[in-house]
Amino acid sequence: MRIIVFGANGPTGRLLTAQALDAGHHVAAVTRQPDSFPLRHDRLEVIAADVLDPGAVDAAVAGSDAVLSTLGAPPSKEPITTYSQGAANIVAAMQRHGVRRLAVVSSAGVDPQPYSDGGFFFNRVMIPFVTGVAGKSIYDDMRRMEEFLRASDVDWTVVRPSGLYHLPAVTDYTIVEGFADGRFTSRTDLAASLLSLADSDRFVRATVSVITTTDNPPLFRWIRQEAMARS
Repeated sequence: MRIIVFGANGPTGRLLTAQALDAGHHVAAVTRQPDSFPLRHDRLEVIAADVLDPGAVDAAVAGSDAVLSTLGAPPSKEPITTYSQGAANIVAAMQRHGVRRLAVVSSAGVDPQPYSDGGFFFNRVMIPFVTGVAGKSIYDDMRRMEEFLRASDVDWTVVRPSGLYHLPAVTDYTIVEGFADGRFTSRTDLAASLLSLADSDRFVRATVSVITTTDNPPLFRWIRQEAMARS
């Protein structure tokens, strides 16, 4: 099948592109910076496009079988529209070209809940600060994206990872509808979960959580290596 990956040049997008190629798919990797995209393959097409450009999105989606989005945006004090407007452009293109399947990355922070192993600092200090202060503009736009998709008529799945970190290989990750009680998700597992949805009718028109249960990093190491590095 031909899979379109939006946000392909981010850490998860690159992993997803590589996994899709390894699985034998044809992949169109959409990025604003094609010259910096590191992967090359005879079944890979790298497309220069901005998800906020409706015409460019329409051209990218044409001829695809499924659309996977790993779009991301850095924190900002200004309003962010990457997720919501990007989803609107993607869905409009899918409707024009008769493409049904869509899976998008959101975040567990859209609907923050306490974790059984989180402790006071993580549950009562860190989560409220990240979701309500430092990343408020991001999570607000993710909520707009999710609301838009729920009102659309495509076969969407919203995938909510927890705190992202690096592992070298896919694990026996957990994917469940609704909330999953786990604080971390490896990017390799997030990419694998998205790919598994591309040609599946599991979790259609549903929100799912993906968590990694092995080799989780210590909290403060994760903050230093991942959370602070993304700010």
